Amino acid sequence: HVAELKELPPHLEYAFLERDDKLPVIVAKDLSVEEKTALITLLKSRKRSIAWKLSDIKATRKDYFPLPFMDQILERLAGNQYYCFLDGFSGYLQIPIDPKDREKTTFTCPYGTFAYRRMPFGLCNAPGTFQMCMMAIFHDMIEKTMEVFMDDFSVFGNSFQSCLSHLDQMLKRCEDTNLCLNWEKGHFMVKEGIVLGHKISKQGIEVDKAKVDVINKLPYPTTVKSIR
Repeated sequence: HVAELKELPPHLEYAFLERDDKLPVIVAKDLSVEEKTALITLLKSRKRSIAWKLSDIKATRKDYFPLPFMDQILERLAGNQYYCFLDGFSGYLQIPIDPKDREKTTFTCPYGTFAYRRMPFGLCNAPGTFQMCMMAIFHDMIEKTMEVFMDDFSVFGNSFQSCLSHLDQMLKRCEDTNLCLNWEKGHFMVKEGIVLGHKISKQGIEVDKAKVDVINKLPYPTTVKSIR
């Protein structure tokens, strides 16, 4: 699993679960040697829950469910000392579609007529189906040790050891249900991070400055059309 590594922010660094710089993960740079060793040891033991390429994914489950309120998730996350922010690999495509329902996803292209075997983005009930699936998998952890919104997972703890323990429980559940996480989007044992467009940390909830900067850099409107 050799991956092309992108440049990281100064508070993050790459660590590797195998020799020759294989199976990279993204961790907080300020961890002590003991903390980093403990984290890597745990991730090595749970590496079946993390995907580095599409073929690492197996399968999960399905059905409809209402989406949770984002503001409530953010409030529960804020104020913790350590976080692990994780992301599902290829989103909804981890959930298989019942063979008798596959014809409902039929689409045509210049190369023929095809139907999905796994649930893609864009299907009518896909968001609710995926959220219900995640709630069913992590029902005993949500609001206590982690939060999940669609394919965004946030594990938290008020100490390194508690967060590590919560992470272990979460990754084991991923292994048990064949749910794979995207190694490139996972940030382990960080003090802050972006969740649902907001910066979450021990200090609370803040607006993501990157989004504000984009708006600030927009040119001033000079015509009636641009104002509209």
